[in-house]
Amino acid sequence: MTKPRQQRGVQSLETGGAILRAMAQVGAPVKLRDLAETVGVAPSQLHPYLVSLRTIRMVEQTETGLYALGPFALELGLVRLRGTDAYRETMRRLPVLAEDTGLMVAVTVWGLHGPVIVYVHEGPERIHANVRAGGMFTVTGTATGRLFAAYLPRDNTEPLVRHELPDPAQQTTYWAEVANTAAQGYTTTRDLPIPGVSAVAAPVFDHTGGMQLAITVIGPTAQIDLAADGTTVRAARTFTDQLSTDLGNGPGAQPGP
Repeated sequence: MTKPRQQRGVQSLETGGAILRAMAQVGAPVKLRDLAETVGVAPSQLHPYLVSLRTIRMVEQTETGLYALGPFALELGLVRLRGTDAYRETMRRLPVLAEDTGLMVAVTVWGLHGPVIVYVHEGPERIHANVRAGGMFTVTGTATGRLFAAYLPRDNTEPLVRHELPDPAQQTTYWAEVANTAAQGYTTTRDLPIPGVSAVAAPVFDHTGGMQLAITVIGPTAQIDLAADGTTVRAARTFTDQLSTDLGNGPGAQPGP
């Protein structure tokens, strides 16, 4: 039997991919020497690749000379995320939730380094909160972060919890709040992390039972109803429950870490 011919690739592109993968794993601006060691090439060999990657904005260089992933890397990541079924269905239905609540709605996924905002539907009233696509929520200081801690494997979230809350007593209190979130199926914050701004966050699951993204309704504390049977919580939960069901999350795919 004739062996199938192996397709030829472009070695320089594969090397560039290895560089970008290494930068993503580091997750922070990195020195040329350290990046070269991670990739397994000499700094003199690595530098021309970084020049080309900077040209196409996949990589950028900080004022201190460190290298980080650039804006085009973020654009590609967002395009990939937007191609998933959960994301497409969320975006198709999101205007209805925003209209029903009259508030800002953010869509967030779990990234390499925590909850990443991938889309924001502005409400009719501007709020003083730095919520934008490409930004991040903290794990311990936001409703969205607590939601991911409740439904993702603890190995994913615990390092960030320890980093954000060095005090073991604070960690214990936080994990108790996380357990309560998992039990009730959603979570809220009042006047945190920004005074005067509150939020309701609820999860979206798929057919595997895994949490795919979070829907967070955000608004002025005076205008958002945080009661369990209040209009905002009901709207958010109805939206995420129906979306999860339509993505195949039924009795045989129970959510959980």
